[in-house]
Amino acid sequence: MDFLTSLNFWLWTAQVVLALLYLMAGGMKAIRPIADLTKMMAWPAEYPRLTRFVGWAEVLGAIGLILPMLTGILPWLTTLAAVALVLVQILAIGFHARRGETAKSLPMNLVLLALAVFIAWGRWGLFGG
Repeated sequence: MDFLTSLNFWLWTAQVVLALLYLMAGGMKAIRPIADLTKMMAWPAEYPRLTRFVGWAEVLGAIGLILPMLTGILPWLTTLAAVALVLVQILAIGFHARRGETAKSLPMNLVLLALAVFIAWGRWGLFGG
């Protein structure tokens, strides 16, 4: 297996894992009642509109990680989705740090950030952005 084939395999693996994580977390934030979310996280009650916005952004990002590459239609959108999810995680880290929630949220934020950076880097390099 050559380098590009191997890289493509790991990029697809990262895309599927990240898309599933964002579909679960984003879908929950997008459609679950705020009162239910508040039982799991402190901030949705304080920022219900932000919660919904972030949820739908994560769902759309998850779709963008898979669908363009899978269909071959505008595959550069996968790179754009990964870059957008990098931004989501950078903002999430800042948001949770400001609230003093880094011990609870930082490990997962860093994992999601690393996966999104890997996908953005790999897809940019393979498909010219």
